[in-house]
Amino acid sequence: MTQNYEKKNKQIRKRFYELLEKHPDSFTKRLKFSWSNWGFGFEPLKDSFHRLHQADIRYIELHGNHYGKDLGYRVKETKQLLESYDMSVSGVCGMFSAENDLSSNAPGKRQAAIDYLKREIEFTKEVGGHYLLVVPGAVGRPQAYDDMELERSADSLLTVADLFQEYEIKAAVEPVRAAEVSFVHTVAEARHYIRKVNHKGVQHINGDVYHMQSEEAHIGEAILEAEDHLVNLHMADSNRGALGDGHMDIDTIIMALYLIDFHQKAAFVTPEPLGPGGDPYPAMHAKPDQEKLNYLVQQSVSYFREREEYLLNGGYTKNQ
Repeated sequence: MTQNYEKKNKQIRKRFYELLEKHPDSFTKRLKFSWSNWGFGFEPLKDSFHRLHQADIRYIELHGNHYGKDLGYRVKETKQLLESYDMSVSGVCGMFSAENDLSSNAPGKRQAAIDYLKREIEFTKEVGGHYLLVVPGAVGRPQAYDDMELERSADSLLTVADLFQEYEIKAAVEPVRAAEVSFVHTVAEARHYIRKVNHKGVQHINGDVYHMQSEEAHIGEAILEAEDHLVNLHMADSNRGALGDGHMDIDTIIMALYLIDFHQKAAFVTPEPLGPGGDPYPAMHAKPDQEKLNYLVQQSVSYFREREEYLLNGGYTKNQ
């Protein structure tokens, strides 16, 4: 007897192969593969570019590390590296802790988050990025302050929504699992949050399959539910490690992405294998283990491309 998740997988597979058969020309483009570099720890940006270039990865999601006016990547140096390695910025990964929390009940912490977003929006525009990741509440703080977090967060984000629109940067709201944040855990809740902000400058979602495996009934269905809102998808296997090293159903994820035309627009698949734990942020300060990081990158990109080509070349039949 088929299990419920298998029935959903089969439906997505059927739709994928029906579309592939009817419109094969629309599948000539491949999904854009990027990489989130903040998990590389405290290493020179040039080393990150070199590692990704060696793996034939052409996009990078940069660590949003402008925590103050004198901190973070410099625009001129970053653009020089992009040119030298023939790479582009997919987006910037916004980092939100208790010190810069859009939902905080301490006004100074909310202001810190607003000021941080202003710096990162400007930087994202300068380096040619398409989106800036926004987490409505602090990562690593699963306990709620009170029952007004969502309202405070939406109000805080609204103050910079005009700037997102002016700079043509997509505000990508990320749902995060309940073990790490106190609210906005699912795609449906992210869409509700976007409606709460109620501004044309805040319309997009950054998915993360590691969080989705905890919070969504089915990852493939959640991707379909996100539709055009989805602009980036963070990837890691079930153990939050390299793709192919766990039991994550990568095939169904790939098929769902093609079904929402993810490959046809400025949208990205971006591994972020950080390892387990309730607070992943310490990874940004870690001493880089070059051998481990090289493995994470090489294994993830090779496995993902292998599965993508298998599917697009009829690895499954639509009736299977």
